[in-house]
Amino acid sequence: MNRPSKPAQLLFGLLAYVSLAIGLVAIVVPGLPTTEFILLAAWAATRSSPRLSAWLENHRLFGPMLHNWRNGKVIPRRAKIGATLSMLFCAALMLATLNHGWPVYLALTGMGAGNLWLWSRPSATAQTPG
Repeated sequence: MNRPSKPAQLLFGLLAYVSLAIGLVAIVVPGLPTTEFILLAAWAATRSSPRLSAWLENHRLFGPMLHNWRNGKVIPRRAKIGATLSMLFCAALMLATLNHGWPVYLALTGMGAGNLWLWSRPSATAQTPG
């Protein structure tokens, strides 16, 4: 892979750290996807920061997630169920507390599309049951 220019490396670095920060917040905020932001952080870190990239790869929570993704785009069934339940909780909360305008329906559509994509990924590699 060609090494990005210095300005591009800075932008990738910014994207990596911002994505990681959002991913960390998403761990405790229902409805905000953790996995996608960690994957984005890892992708950007490989283009900007070998140190951050190595930290993510060796992290006890994020390392297995990145390994699964890089080896077959696998998302474990447990993660799919957790994400689906989180989205259902948020959808119910939005429908119960917010006016049913287009922003709510747009958010529900996004959650639905995200959930369809999530369940279209394999739950296990060929070697591991899932």
